[in-house]
Amino acid sequence: MRLELLPRTDVTPIKRALAPLWAIGFALLIGAGLVILLGRSPLAAFKVYFLEPLTDPWALQELAVKATPLIIIATGLVYCFRANLWNIGAEGQLIMGAIVGSIVPLATVDLESAAWVLPLSLVLGILGGALYGAIPALLRNRFGVSEILVSLMLVYIAELTLDYLVRGPWRDPKGFNFPTTPSFPDFALLPNLASEGRLHAGLLIALLGAVMTWFVFGRTMFGFGIRVAGEAPRAARFAGFNAPKMTLIAFLISGGMAGLAGIVEVTGQIGQLKPAISGGLGFTAIIVAYLGRLHPVGIIFGAFTIALTIYGGEAAQIALKLPLDLTRTFQGILLFCVLAADALTTYRLRLVTGAHE
Repeated sequence: MRLELLPRTDVTPIKRALAPLWAIGFALLIGAGLVILLGRSPLAAFKVYFLEPLTDPWALQELAVKATPLIIIATGLVYCFRANLWNIGAEGQLIMGAIVGSIVPLATVDLESAAWVLPLSLVLGILGGALYGAIPALLRNRFGVSEILVSLMLVYIAELTLDYLVRGPWRDPKGFNFPTTPSFPDFALLPNLASEGRLHAGLLIALLGAVMTWFVFGRTMFGFGIRVAGEAPRAARFAGFNAPKMTLIAFLISGGMAGLAGIVEVTGQIGQLKPAISGGLGFTAIIVAYLGRLHPVGIIFGAFTIALTIYGGEAAQIALKLPLDLTRTFQGILLFCVLAADALTTYRLRLVTGAHE
């Protein structure tokens, strides 16, 4: 006896569009069960998690701030995932982009003004993440090494490199021995978009990246080649697409976007380097990418949905004494439900008994 997945013949665009909504609804039901097991009211939890942040102007700004790096990273991951490549190390590429992009602000701390610092920092952040992202691609192309393992292991190297720098050569001598670098000068920070709050210009960068990705996949031969390489590798080879070259380019773009997210985080709201600058954004962005169905527009909505769970989780921890780990658990459940909904929309299950084998 076994289960088989058989392709459905009646899959419509409407059904595919509704699949994530069904997944979110089912994930909410599971989340309600977890809240009940913790001895809390699910209605009160959902109010704190999802309703109150949407009615508070300051909270809406915070949602945008939290969604910004997720949009940037997830948009970059689309290039790899659409090509059936598994970049699991966006977290490390984010950190490396933040490190490389911070070189210029730290070197110009004593200057009074320098308009070129911020643009150069953003470019170096992209470059740092791109080069770090190229390592799994090169090892895959040259030696056939799994990009999953390499990209994931590189996360730990990036984290330890950051920890060494902020506790060693880059530590602020006036920082009372705390493991942080000197604060960046004002001219090295992204400008705020609102007079009050932390909303910064990184949101505009994120939206621009999403628009550019939509254009690449919808209007360019390169985007078409990535889609073909992911959906039909043999057809891509017959069409003349160079698989190793596309692998390298996809990882360069994906890593560069993650590096951009890293330097945007540092110059947008943190203002300095410290041991923890990400908090798992690179991994959370994987959920965002699939929640958005690997489409730039869907990613924007997915990023704000996940940002809502993060902000709501922090509020629920204070108001209802719910553990913050519940938020990560819910995000994992949400990813599982989205993948399951996508699979069951495309395929139907059939139980095969011994008599039918």
